[in-house]
Amino acid sequence: MRGLLPAALILTAFAHATVGNGALEQAQNLYNHTEYAQAISILKQQPQASGTLRLLGQCYFMNGDYKKATDTLEKAVELAPNDSDTLTWLARAWGRRAETSFPLQAIGFAGKSRQAFEKAVQLDPGNREALSDLFEYYLDAPGFMGGGIDKARALLPAIEKNDPSQIYIARALIAEKKDQLDQAEAQLRQGVQAAPHQVGRLLDLARLLYKQGRFDEGEKLFAQAEKVAPNAPRILFARASAYIQSQHNVSEAQTLLKRYIASGNLTPDDPSRAEAMKLLKQAEGS
Repeated sequence: MRGLLPAALILTAFAHATVGNGALEQAQNLYNHTEYAQAISILKQQPQASGTLRLLGQCYFMNGDYKKATDTLEKAVELAPNDSDTLTWLARAWGRRAETSFPLQAIGFAGKSRQAFEKAVQLDPGNREALSDLFEYYLDAPGFMGGGIDKARALLPAIEKNDPSQIYIARALIAEKKDQLDQAEAQLRQGVQAAPHQVGRLLDLARLLYKQGRFDEGEKLFAQAEKVAPNAPRILFARASAYIQSQHNVSEAQTLLKRYIASGNLTPDDPSRAEAMKLLKQAEGS
């Protein structure tokens, strides 16, 4: 019996690991299909490993619960302090808390977001998502919160190295920030030429044209995007966002957002339903 005991322990440990891995795989599948609440209920019952906590934090984030997202992702970072992807998600969660908090709180939360993004890029300079998000933080945040156009511009070589097609978007955003809309448009059109089958490029250009009140041109680009990616939910969201930003077709924007929220083919790469609901409330208050 004494000789069989280690083998029995190994089999028991293997069985627990298999169950845990199966649950994590199930939760990941639910996450991929944007069933975040169901994924959360499974993940909360699992041991607090770094990967499990990261996925749980992502689910909270996508479900619009940014407080639970930061709390959970902080624990994940404690277990895996050098994981660039986990830090990227933590930075995003702190960023959303900054956007949805009172001004004094927002400053502190924004600082935590910036620090996490910077560390994520430091740990993995090839992390495209962290690099892109840090670029946008620098571009949008005022100087006293660690932002600035010069800081954003300094990231352009790294962005171009990691994703050459993204450089047009980055340059366009800098030009738009400086209110140089002609230069922004020129960069976005180069981006469309460089990657004509990437629907995001068309949507970025359509948004800029709508911002300038060039509605007919913008609509043509939205129609072109539909041909490139028929029934892509992100097009509904992008059109609605452009309509609301320009205060044009706001009632149609509400219809589009309701269709988006009810869509059954969203992915985690699309804006979350929580974001769409927030935008819908904004449209309804217009």
